[in-house]
Amino acid sequence: MPFEADLAHALDRTTDSLEPDLTALAAGSVSRGRSRRRRRTAGLIAGVGACAAIAAGGLALPGLLSGAFPSGSDIEPAAMAMPRTAITDTQMIKTLESTFPGGRFSEEKGQSNNPSDPSGGYVANGSLLLDDGHGASLVGVSAVRLKLPLRDGDGLSCDRTPARAAGDTCKVSELPSSDTLPGGAVVMTERIAARQPAGPDVARRWTVTVTLKSTGAQLQMVQWNSLGGGTNGDFPKPTRAEPPLSDQQAVAALLGTTWAPILGAVG
Repeated sequence: MPFEADLAHALDRTTDSLEPDLTALAAGSVSRGRSRRRRRTAGLIAGVGACAAIAAGGLALPGLLSGAFPSGSDIEPAAMAMPRTAITDTQMIKTLESTFPGGRFSEEKGQSNNPSDPSGGYVANGSLLLDDGHGASLVGVSAVRLKLPLRDGDGLSCDRTPARAAGDTCKVSELPSSDTLPGGAVVMTERIAARQPAGPDVARRWTVTVTLKSTGAQLQMVQWNSLGGGTNGDFPKPTRAEPPLSDQQAVAALLGTTWAPILGAVG
């Protein structure tokens, strides 16, 4: 079943692992994958925010994207706009917890944005170590707002991402405008190994980025099948085969009622 059909199915059904409000989304939505965001260089949670790396945002979660961006990379992040209202680190962490009902959480970290600070404050972020009974997983979500009109950049084009190794994947797709999703959205999905060559003992990260076309609000979820991506050559071993949420489930979660307040505050 192609990604588009999988996502439409995920949006229309209730799964055992997700809250119903995460799965009842846009009827007939067509997914369009996602490009990838970038490292938000600045060290918050060893592992989570690295997937959303926007240098200007001042946030970075190093462990998550460790090794994903080669040194000297000329990849440019998308231009960011100031978020509409403030989002606290506590809001991000609590919303992330609500995305995984029944899970056990530890090592919770977050970052608030600050719309009143024109020199920074663009990024809100939360991460935690999830135990859902299937192996520990480091997960995190970051929230930013991109300037309109959207252009190629973080989470919008696979062509703007670093060279990939065998087994790494990236896909960008689109969700059409609907009553539940006015203006539609750009979705980018990635799977990246923590290091190469990538064998069964190498951890991987799954990144899903959703960008609303009407406001530029963007959420990015990163999931590791390990305790994180590691730093300085220290790479944790996989703790599970797959991430807690599939790509389709992650998109449904980010566009569902759980994350709606965060999307509204961003854009």
